[in-house]
Amino acid sequence: MAGPRKPVVEVRRSQRRRRTVSAYRDGERVVVLIPDQFSRAEESEWVDRMLARLAAREGRLTRSDAGLLDRAARLIKLYLTDYGDQAVPASVRWVTNQNGRWGSCTPADRSIRLSQRLQDMPDWVLDYVLMHELAHLIVPSHNAQFWALVGRYPRTERARGYLEGVAAVSGAP
Repeated sequence: MAGPRKPVVEVRRSQRRRRTVSAYRDGERVVVLIPDQFSRAEESEWVDRMLARLAAREGRLTRSDAGLLDRAARLIKLYLTDYGDQAVPASVRWVTNQNGRWGSCTPADRSIRLSQRLQDMPDWVLDYVLMHELAHLIVPSHNAQFWALVGRYPRTERARGYLEGVAAVSGAP
């Protein structure tokens, strides 16, 4: 069985470019921009590196609902095992209609919805928002017990700061 098809790569060398390397997708091909003075070995190394970066970025952009449920299961196992089934959602899905919040939870039907705006954010930010919503399955309000549960996630403060920065830049309240 054949593996994934390697994309067509076009390497463009630039005399003005000194140290930076960049890549972008142009239809079915990938264009990699490198400094003219790079050796063939450096070119090959950077092409591989940039293809991996593009694949990782595109993987983040195509996160699935099933992947969210798997991610939730991992967070529960790491931080909420003492709550058993109480922390397990019935569904976790991406939604396009949440522009004023990052996520929402309905404890009555154990459903969690995450804003599609999170799809291109770092994994640790997504994990924080998901942890926040999982905690709502246990404690519906934002009381001290709720924040103690959310605080079990080690990057809570960092992720909150990141999201506050994103909101500030976008002009959201």
